[in-house]
Amino acid sequence: MDDQALLRYSRQIVLPEVDIEGQERLLAAHALVIGAGGLGSPVALYLAAAGVGRLTIADADSVEISNLQRQIAHRQLDLGANKADSAVMAASELNPDCHVTAVAERLEGESLRHAVSAADVVLDCTDRFSSRYAINAACREAGKPLVSGAAIRFSGQLAVFDPRQPQAPCYACLYPPDDVGDEALSCAESGVIAPLVGVIGCFQALEALKLLSGAGQVHQGLSTFDGLRGQWRHFQVPRDPACPVCAQP
Repeated sequence: MDDQALLRYSRQIVLPEVDIEGQERLLAAHALVIGAGGLGSPVALYLAAAGVGRLTIADADSVEISNLQRQIAHRQLDLGANKADSAVMAASELNPDCHVTAVAERLEGESLRHAVSAADVVLDCTDRFSSRYAINAACREAGKPLVSGAAIRFSGQLAVFDPRQPQAPCYACLYPPDDVGDEALSCAESGVIAPLVGVIGCFQALEALKLLSGAGQVHQGLSTFDGLRGQWRHFQVPRDPACPVCAQP
């Protein structure tokens, strides 16, 4: 790091859990952010600001005026632009030393597997069960840690799945595919309070920074947030021995 980098990241470097070594690990790291909406916006901005060296942001959608209530990476001038491109511009303006790449398409199949394999951590900021299952399977196959978030109405949740840990569950252990269809609640149908996605997205970014820097203990289990009451709850998530994704052969 040069003098400017030491100054930019000084508030993190002074933390003994991070220090110069942890910051250097962040600068050498590559995070994949899938979804550049309500969750992906704060995730991308905070990872760039904190000094993650490489970000890949994937989203096939375009910015609509209804997004601007909560998707803080996008501005009025971005209406009609691809969300990944818009988020890349916002992250680059925040930290020009962060190498940010847009994937302006839905990652699936081989493109998803390739993108996951190239990253050090994957952040699922999507809103469809089909996408979440596919991302989970790709992370499990590639042995990459997955930080999963969700937010709707006044409720949010976060879980971290790290296949490098022998007994770690996966997303399909938490939500078995046979029990859940793809009728996920959408913000358009159910609504969402604007700052909720920031709360959960920031939580996702924090866990990713811990995974990449080696600071602290990574989140275990499932945390849910009730925004109406301001209450967090935590649940253990055991590995499902019958899980179709991660069960031992």
